Amino acid sequence: MPRRRRTVAQHARLRSPHPLGQLATLIAVAAVVAVVSAIGVASYTAYDLTSEFVDEAVAVENQPPVPPDLGRLEGGVNMMVVGIDACEENLIALFGERCEGPDSEGRLNDVNILVHISDAPRKVTVVSFPRDLMFEAPACDTSDGGRFDGGYLQINELYTYGGLSCVITAISDMSGQQIQFGAMVTFGGVIEITNAIGGVEICLASDMRDENTGIDWAAGPRTIQGVEALQFLRTRYGVGGSDLARVSNQQQYMSRLARKLVSEEVLSNPATLFRLASTGLRNVTPTQSLTNPLTLVQVAQAVKDVPFEDIVFVQYPTVTASSDANRVAPDWDAAEVLWDALAANQAIEITGDVAVNGGTVVADPTPSPEESATGETPPAEEVEPGTVDPSTGAVALPPSISGSSAAQQTCSAGVVN
Repeated sequence: MPRRRRTVAQHARLRSPHPLGQLATLIAVAAVVAVVSAIGVASYTAYDLTSEFVDEAVAVENQPPVPPDLGRLEGGVNMMVVGIDACEENLIALFGERCEGPDSEGRLNDVNILVHISDAPRKVTVVSFPRDLMFEAPACDTSDGGRFDGGYLQINELYTYGGLSCVITAISDMSGQQIQFGAMVTFGGVIEITNAIGGVEICLASDMRDENTGIDWAAGPRTIQGVEALQFLRTRYGVGGSDLARVSNQQQYMSRLARKLVSEEVLSNPATLFRLASTGLRNVTPTQSLTNPLTLVQVAQAVKDVPFEDIVFVQYPTVTASSDANRVAPDWDAAEVLWDALAANQAIEITGDVAVNGGTVVADPTPSPEESATGETPPAEEVEPGTVDPSTGAVALPPSISGSSAAQQTCSAGVVN
């Protein structure tokens, strides 16, 4: 591969929190965070609420076996988290045309996140797949006991054809990763869980307006919960109109959600923890492999000491789809570098700009010692994608893979619309 210039971005840094802190970021979206953190911390206090959680669990074809002890697993595990834009009665007005006409009964998997938990030394990598991704989906069992033949489609159609099992089967096929666990949450569920923790503070670098989601917010910090949390997670035109920019914006929410969940405001408040547990259990549909409370506790233990800098959010790399200039297709070569690094349990380094898709900007970057002394940014270093950067010991990802770590603070770029 040709050598590329590595942009050494400067970022605001946060001190890693106390044990159980990174548990929050593990699952990446509020719903699954609630399930794992609440059961991991509060143990069986919400046991009376788990029967419905278990009854609704989804069977996944060819589900790989779950290691009996996650504390000693070899090779790591993967969890698929899917967010569904179901036309729930109390939210229909927010979805507009999406919930009108013959397609209103469909459920689109608009948020698709693969969470990789590595073997020791533990690291967590959260991979977001754009909803506009076109690819050849494999055949899969459907939720009604039938069979979907597969074919070339947009990724967010998978849930309509076959439910959570089909989404997991397709992402496993695309990535070459075994996926041991999965969970689905509706956008309405995200609202309930965000409410349970008292909201999440996000950051707007400039005013944000989006007629499609009803956003008209001024620049600056803003605590969002309820409907506002849903508006923020769904906005695309509020960050420039690109689905890739929307993914960056959602990753800002994930990172800030993690910091809220590890704060004393949540972890040291038994009432909040119980509310989080009960709300999560009511709003998450898991795979059958994720219904054992002991498994959830073991997942929590597996990641409880992972520092923020080793929890990395990345966007699955894409190129423009040949079939439609407004859609994207997999960048197989770039993705292979990521999957190989995860398989080898190597740390990864994002070499591109955190804000490459225009959805976010770096918040209050802390200058490096060299910048402080000279007032200038040091020259970019050269590093070949797929090789280990000697200065960090991490595998340098191709610049086409954008993202950030949980130790970095970003703000929504915001676009007046």
